[in-house]
Amino acid sequence: MSENNGKSIGDRYSPRKAARLWSPPVTNDTASFGFQDVPKAEKASRVREVFSSVASKYDLMNDAMSGGLHRLWKDAAAAKLNPQPGELILDVAGGTGDIARRLKKLGDGAAKRRGLDPPEIHVIDINAEMLEAGRKRGEDGLSWHEGDAENLPVEDHVADAYIISFGIRNCTDIDAVLREARRVLKPGGRFYCLEFSRLAIGGLEPFYDFYSFNAVPALGKWLANDSDSYRYLVESIRRFPDQERFLAMIQAAGFARTAYRNMAGGVCALHWGWAV
Repeated sequence: MSENNGKSIGDRYSPRKAARLWSPPVTNDTASFGFQDVPKAEKASRVREVFSSVASKYDLMNDAMSGGLHRLWKDAAAAKLNPQPGELILDVAGGTGDIARRLKKLGDGAAKRRGLDPPEIHVIDINAEMLEAGRKRGEDGLSWHEGDAENLPVEDHVADAYIISFGIRNCTDIDAVLREARRVLKPGGRFYCLEFSRLAIGGLEPFYDFYSFNAVPALGKWLANDSDSYRYLVESIRRFPDQERFLAMIQAAGFARTAYRNMAGGVCALHWGWAV
């Protein structure tokens, strides 16, 4: 695991060896890459290429694509996680640190009010370019680490909270990501996932599809000179499980007290659960 500041993630961490409706991969050896089914061994490298291409414009594109709504969704997710003084919190697939910065602001404020130590917040992402783009925005006391959500360089049962925001759908094996989240969380640790989901308001699908498959790639071409990467991102949303199916996957991974909340009529959803 690479780190930007030469520090380990505390003594508690150690490296480890390393279509519209959702449909499962064609075989156990394939994974979805947008609307394509590709060999599992290829997906991670393809996703890495996508995010390497868009890293420098990623935050700008989020604003353009969502009209700034992603900021409200992330604010709500960070508030729901409710970071507490002294906690160890993982922002997995954390990219440029958008969520981590929100968590740090909330956690530092709580610590200051109570005269306690602030939480430790660690951004983990498989893509070095995304992490570097985040560092360039300012360190802000965060720790940055290169690592795979399916095989985290983290010891068992050490984290108080785990969040993955708009990243799990890009992983090869969603079930493996959920199992890893359960493994690294302490008993009673909190899991949160903010992800694009399925519209819960009938009749809007044609307009949503038109925007997604026409406007988003056009914005990608205009702002990032890369329409193909943003076309993939739209397609990956359509292949991701809907709210209820994903909730069942979280439960199967060993989480209790699971629930979700739709945002913007189901454009995205925040799921959560407690490790038991």
